[in-house]
Amino acid sequence: MNAKRTKGEKTPKSERKPGKVKGKVKNATKIARTMLGRVIMGRHANGMRRVAITGMGTVNALGRDVPSTLEAMREGRCGIGPLEFRDVERLAIRIGGQVRDWEAETYFNRQQIVLYDKFTQFTLLAAREAVAQSGLVFEGELGLRSGVVLGTAAGGMNTWDENYRTVYEEGKNRVHPFVVPRLMNNAACSHLSMEYGLLGPSFTVATACASSNHAMGLAFNMVRSGAATVMLTGGSEAMLCFGGVKAWEGLRVMSKDACRPFSATRNGMVQGEGAGVFVFEDWEHAIARGADILAEVVGFSMSADAQDIVMPSAIGAERTITGAMLDAHMRPEEVGYINAHGTGTAANDKTECAAVAHAFGHHADRLMISSTKSMHGHLIGGTGAVELLACIMALRDGVIAPTIGYEEPDPECALDVVPNEAREARVEAVLSNAFAFGGLNAVIALRKA
Repeated sequence: MNAKRTKGEKTPKSERKPGKVKGKVKNATKIARTMLGRVIMGRHANGMRRVAITGMGTVNALGRDVPSTLEAMREGRCGIGPLEFRDVERLAIRIGGQVRDWEAETYFNRQQIVLYDKFTQFTLLAAREAVAQSGLVFEGELGLRSGVVLGTAAGGMNTWDENYRTVYEEGKNRVHPFVVPRLMNNAACSHLSMEYGLLGPSFTVATACASSNHAMGLAFNMVRSGAATVMLTGGSEAMLCFGGVKAWEGLRVMSKDACRPFSATRNGMVQGEGAGVFVFEDWEHAIARGADILAEVVGFSMSADAQDIVMPSAIGAERTITGAMLDAHMRPEEVGYINAHGTGTAANDKTECAAVAHAFGHHADRLMISSTKSMHGHLIGGTGAVELLACIMALRDGVIAPTIGYEEPDPECALDVVPNEAREARVEAVLSNAFAFGGLNAVIALRKA
């Protein structure tokens, strides 16, 4: 307890209570540069490692592997169509980016299917492709130095939906003993660690639509800091079931016909499902074994708007975009392409465009920005992982995925949104944006390897 002070005696600074911040933040970019720049200098002085991407895998509405997905993105093909599942006729929203004709028996045995919700199945299939491409075998010391960080918003939504029916609709008093292991958000992460014997840090991140970007950013930081040599990372979602879509209907942000990001005629988002998984590896380790490096992860930033549970903030988005570039030691003029959050809702699209315009200044007019959600739908917690594929395609193949469904310009989205057709362009650096409900932002920066 502080001693009582005489009248007029000043309280030492160490004992003063923090006061309220007066005034408004007028230049979020300048403040972010000042604060984050100090941190970055310290990181370089500490000898942080470079991080390579050496494997990637996916299953989504555009394809069940990376080649077919990237081909669909190049062609501007739409994977959104009529939903097919039980009781879909009771829904007002009946379209989505669904993985068609999914048969778990093709990829897993009966004992595995009992344990795997669809979001886990998607994750494991994507991971198998990514690990196979990387050429890694997790034995001995490497297994101890490798882990998993995945993102998902809902986890085992199909399991929830099925068992609510069992109890409430069918009136049964028992459910399967593995319901909890199937539906828990960390199920996919845990099964992935077991499949490859990964004994390092492994966990799941749930931050709504930013889950995958947060997961990949954390995995990047673990490899960069030396806490792990290899991290499997990305995200997955399987919310396209009656309960999943019905819940989103209540928000009144869903389109009944198409996802048209940045177009003046846009009328809402469209849900998708699937997974994306990547191998993030210590650069020197990858070089030493002669790995094919697909791209380099060079920066990550995350922030909170602390403002509204559903409405996005341009200031928060701008701070995070700028923070990712600072973390990457990247000048705005170096960025050639941004994979946008671009949900197709009126509020999100114009807010994101304002944030990009402020963060990049005059260079914003020379940036290419597109939303691949127009093709594969919004995978909620898994969306950033599938979108990172478009970023790697831009760096590696010089192909910019388009924003399809674009019908007419919106003055509040006056950027180069690569409308309707893919574009060939050489880019050296890219960003991937994710801005979630709850005001949680996560942006990742990549460079050409």
